[in-house]
Amino acid sequence: MPELQRPAGPLHYEIIDLTPPWVDPPATIVFHHGVGITSAIWSAWLPVLAGHYRLVRFDTRGFGRSSAPAPGFPWSLDLLAEDVLAVARAAGAEQFHLVGESLGGTVGLCLATRQAAALLSLTVCSTSHRGASIHRVREWRDFIGRNGMAAWSAMMMPHRLDPGHVSPAAYRWFEAEQAKSSPHVTLDLADLLIGTDLTRDLPTVTTPTLVLAPEASPFVPLAIAREIHALVPGSEIQEFGGVRHAIAYSHGPSCARALWAFLSRRGLGDRRGARPIREG
Repeated sequence: MPELQRPAGPLHYEIIDLTPPWVDPPATIVFHHGVGITSAIWSAWLPVLAGHYRLVRFDTRGFGRSSAPAPGFPWSLDLLAEDVLAVARAAGAEQFHLVGESLGGTVGLCLATRQAAALLSLTVCSTSHRGASIHRVREWRDFIGRNGMAAWSAMMMPHRLDPGHVSPAAYRWFEAEQAKSSPHVTLDLADLLIGTDLTRDLPTVTTPTLVLAPEASPFVPLAIAREIHALVPGSEIQEFGGVRHAIAYSHGPSCARALWAFLSRRGLGDRRGARPIREG
């Protein structure tokens, strides 16, 4: 997994390119995960898309193998957006499709309002554009201070995932990864999200946008996904009934198929030579 040197510390990223070398260079999809987890959550998306697109996933700053800044670090959406652009450039993509989960989706919306020329499309999963609408996050600081990250992760799991939608092994892995997260990074990014409001900017978005919305997220109400859909001109939305917050993990193949169907409908499947994906 390559390491990208950045002024605020290195980022780890991975390029998956199974496209035949004799076809035109395919478009690139960059994946940006949210708080408390790593780029491995995209694993179930890869078999659906590999061979048709170049896939780039990276550990968001502060998680996984990317650097964790010290307490007091000046976090901003602009910094996280620049991280995405830097990873894409390091992977050889000046323009790319971006898929963002939770925090990653909020960063994607920020990019679409400020750096639209870099984005071929944007897909957001379990995402809010108004941080004050995110339920439960304000409780985290006190809970983690009293109980620690392992207890926080165990408390979070019923809100993140329905055990009926993932295997026991997948459930245990997610809980263990959350427990490894840096407490101050997790809390600082939660505060960043709470302070974010992109409502006024969303009507200016021109990037083709797909909203993937779990119906039963305890953190981001379905009404918020519908609000993003209403505010972003020409966007599309797909709702997943009875699904909790971590839809990108629990329903990876379904989300990936929704993405390539969206790109095909928008005439983006052939961008830079990428071929439309077919079943079977």
